[in-house]
Amino acid sequence: MIRLSRHWLLLLPLLLVLIAAAACGEEDGTPGSGNTPAASSSKVLNIGAIPDQDTAVLVRRFSGVADYLSRKLGVEAKYVATVDYAAVVTGFKNGEIQLAWFGGLTGVQARKVTPGSVAIAQRPIDTQFHSVFIVQKDLAAQTLADLKGSSFTFGSESSTSGHLMPRYFLLQAGVDADKDFKGLPNYSGSHDTTWKLVESGAFQAGALNEAVWATAVREGKVDLNKVRVLNTTDAYYDYNWSVRADLDKTFGAGFTDRLKTALLTMGEDPAMAAILKDFSTDKFVAADNSLYGAIEDVAKRLKLVE
Repeated sequence: MIRLSRHWLLLLPLLLVLIAAAACGEEDGTPGSGNTPAASSSKVLNIGAIPDQDTAVLVRRFSGVADYLSRKLGVEAKYVATVDYAAVVTGFKNGEIQLAWFGGLTGVQARKVTPGSVAIAQRPIDTQFHSVFIVQKDLAAQTLADLKGSSFTFGSESSTSGHLMPRYFLLQAGVDADKDFKGLPNYSGSHDTTWKLVESGAFQAGALNEAVWATAVREGKVDLNKVRVLNTTDAYYDYNWSVRADLDKTFGAGFTDRLKTALLTMGEDPAMAAILKDFSTDKFVAADNSLYGAIEDVAKRLKLVE
């Protein structure tokens, strides 16, 4: 007969509990069993986007994209809401966001501080994008130069179509936004807020994304008896999907290419028609970093990037 010391008798209940827990763990597929799930199953593809429109629109749009990518790629994808444009750039830099919908300027800013990151897709309209300058219907101005002395609102300070390019085109017309308006220009924070401020009379003029303006007009949201388009800018490249360089390391070899393909073929999925309509498009097309060189040049000239 084996005799156990008093010391081992005291430890015996604990040993039995540990043995039972290990057995349960093996049945559940936790570490130590042959049923261990693949490591990638616990990884999440976090999707971010500049908050350039109403929150409800953003949630519907990007949650829809997340659901689509989850189905196509076999990974969990989720939309991560952010408070402002700068937060998306910071989240992308820190790896908290791996796939982001940027404007031209924020894309340049994010890729400059995130080595190896690339723009992979955009809408067809982003290859020939425009901003619109709008004014109160009864304002006498007929050209951008006529806006001198008027009160003015941009969108977000980090917006390409709501600030960077409108400021550039104003300078081309001889208008210094920091000197020639009635007081310093306002920054509304989003495109839909810009047209609402002009329509309400809070500001005499403003500049915003042409797609947001066109959608608001088409849906009858704008009172065209109170506000009109003064000018539509020349074309430039704008919005894009950009990804971090470490996606393949995180999700497996070839993942970035699979992700790009999923975005470029989204228009072939009838279930995504409504989501793409929210993007003011019916498909995405290929993009790359070189397309945004002009945006970076303008941003440097206006001292918005180094």
